[in-house]
Amino acid sequence: MIRAMLMLPYRSRLALSGWIMARVVAPLAGHRARIRENLAYVCPHLDEQDIRKLLREVPDNFGRTLIEEYSGQQFIDRVAATGLGGPGHAALCQARDQGRPVVLVSGHFGNYDAVRAAMIREGFRFGALYRPFNNARFDRHYRETLEKIGTPIFPRGRRGETEMLRFLRSGGMVGLLTDQHMAHGAPLTFFGKPAATALSAAKMALRHDALLVPFYGIRQPNGIDFELRIEEPIPHGTAVEMSQKMNDSLEAQVRAHMGQWMWSHRRWKIGRG
Repeated sequence: MIRAMLMLPYRSRLALSGWIMARVVAPLAGHRARIRENLAYVCPHLDEQDIRKLLREVPDNFGRTLIEEYSGQQFIDRVAATGLGGPGHAALCQARDQGRPVVLVSGHFGNYDAVRAAMIREGFRFGALYRPFNNARFDRHYRETLEKIGTPIFPRGRRGETEMLRFLRSGGMVGLLTDQHMAHGAPLTFFGKPAATALSAAKMALRHDALLVPFYGIRQPNGIDFELRIEEPIPHGTAVEMSQKMNDSLEAQVRAHMGQWMWSHRRWKIGRG
C-alpha cells in the first residue's frame, strides 16, 4: 500500500494516507476511543463538535507523517525550502559554531522529523534516538526509512545510547521525544494532570553541559508545509524543573494546534483514581 501511495503526486499521497488513517485505521484500532478518553480527562470543556473534529485531525496528521517519512528526498526538499526559525535559532547556530552539545526535545506532535531533515540540510550534526520494533525485519526496514532523512540514528538500548552519548560529547546534537508515559518517571504535570515524565533529557544536558532546546515541526493549514520552530534553550536548574518546562513548552504548542498531537497515547497513567 505504501509503495502504491508513493506513486501518487506528493500532495495527493499525503491526503490519501491521512484519510486512510483517520477513516479506516483509527476506528478499527480503537484510537478514537482513547482520544475521547484523554480529552475527557484533561479538556472536559470541549464540546462534541470540537471532539469530532479532533477525532479526524489527530489520525490524519499521523497518516501524513507516516507517508512523509517514506517520501525521502521529496520530503527533505519540501521542508528544506522553509528553513528553520523561532526564538532559539540563533542560540542553536552559536552552539553549532562553538561545537557545544545540544539536547533537542519534542513530542509526537506535527512532524518532528521535519526539523531533523532541515537541520541536517543546513549543516547541523543531528542524531536521533528511536525505539526499535520487536519484529527484526520490519525494524530493519523502518531504520532504513529513517536513515533516508538523515543519519546518525541510535536505537534505544544500551548500545545505541552509548553511541548517542559519544556523539553528543563530540559536539553533536541529539533529538529525543519526551511525551510518553515512563513507568519510573517523575510525577510532573501535563495539561494540569500528573504525567510520569522521564528526566533523562535534562540530566543528559546537565551532565554534558549541553543546551536543552525544545523544537517543533508545526504542520500548516495546507497539510504539507511546516513552521520549523526552535524554542529558546531551557535554563539549567534541577532535572525536575527543566523537565517540567519541557512539558510546559509542548503543552503550549498542543493547545495552539490540538489536532497535531497524538492524543491516542496513554500519557496519563497516574492519578486517574
